[in-house]
Amino acid sequence: MKSKQISQRKKWLVAGGIVLLILAILAGAFLRYVSDYYRAEDVALEVMAQDNGITVRDNLTILSPTYPTDTTIIFYPGAKVEAEAYLPLLDQIRQTGVTCILVHMPFRMAIFDANAAEEVIAQFPEVQHWYIAGHSMGGAMASKFASDHPDQVDGLILMGAYIYGDYPDEKSLTIYGSLNQSVEDHIDYTENIAEIEGGNHAQFGNYGPQKGDPPATISAQEQQAQTVAAIEAFLRSADSQD
Repeated sequence: MKSKQISQRKKWLVAGGIVLLILAILAGAFLRYVSDYYRAEDVALEVMAQDNGITVRDNLTILSPTYPTDTTIIFYPGAKVEAEAYLPLLDQIRQTGVTCILVHMPFRMAIFDANAAEEVIAQFPEVQHWYIAGHSMGGAMASKFASDHPDQVDGLILMGAYIYGDYPDEKSLTIYGSLNQSVEDHIDYTENIAEIEGGNHAQFGNYGPQKGDPPATISAQEQQAQTVAAIEAFLRSADSQD
């Protein structure tokens, strides 16, 4: 009887060791996966170096305009992209008078904190109009948040992404590059769509070429300038309807 109990215990120990080994292998594979990410280019890091109206608070980078409006955009970065890569784009948006709050996601993947905007909104009760925006997977998670919390945001802004969930397209702005066919193929709505001719998927940020993404025929500066113009027109239209 005693030897049988010892044998059973050994089996459990072996089984437990196998489970721990599998978990260790999976954890290692995950860490390798998330450690291979797109770094922000120098032009993006230079925006942070200006230290002009840019503050960092925990996992947030806040870009405040000199003459702010009552509108703030929460921005979710694309998957496996260093958040700072979006600073040139957000810096241009804040020059239109809109505060931008860049969220640094766990493991640089918005899927791990899709509801981050809820905590952001709670920290700034003085803001009257909230918009949530995102690029690629960040756009999908921003869309999910907007769909799940329609009363907390005034609108949704997608870049290189399409509406994910049940959110009205009349309150959304979808911007994509004409070379980003995978996004175009999933757009089954017609309102507030801005196609940037010659643009691709990656150039909403400044992190270099992205695997599987065709080279753009316009510069990142031009793609971002057209993006900012589309956002400014969308917000102006939303204001006129209030």
